[in-house]
Amino acid sequence: MVSIETPCPLESFRKFVIYSTCSSFIPRSYFEDYEVFPEREEGLGSIYVEAADKVTLKKIREITFVNAIDVLGIIYSSKSGNTHLKWRQIRRLNGKVTGESSSNSLVNLAEGGVITTEWVQNYVKKMNEKKQTNVEQLTS
Repeated sequence: MVSIETPCPLESFRKFVIYSTCSSFIPRSYFEDYEVFPEREEGLGSIYVEAADKVTLKKIREITFVNAIDVLGIIYSSKSGNTHLKWRQIRRLNGKVTGESSSNSLVNLAEGGVITTEWVQNYVKKMNEKKQTNVEQLTS
């Protein structure tokens, strides 16, 4: 598990959620509309959008697409249960992402713009250095 705590625009977190859940079947018009968000009921890895105004648009597979205005927060849990992230509004369309991410989710976080690919590369480098140190301690 990787601890995540970073400032993040709402649109970047919205893209992360889409890449993690429904990129293969989201209608193009929904993907391009920054007010459309995927939600998923609990039990499958829940996604909940807290907003001042929210209207259900359409359900496709296990994803319900909603039009949300003035988003206050988003809670995301992966189906595997290994990723739990929250986006909280700080000011208008800017917020902060906090929580725990699986290594697999790092790709989607980078793809969405929540974290940079440089951040991921540094994380992988640190993990490799830690593994090398552990191997050296075991063999000495």
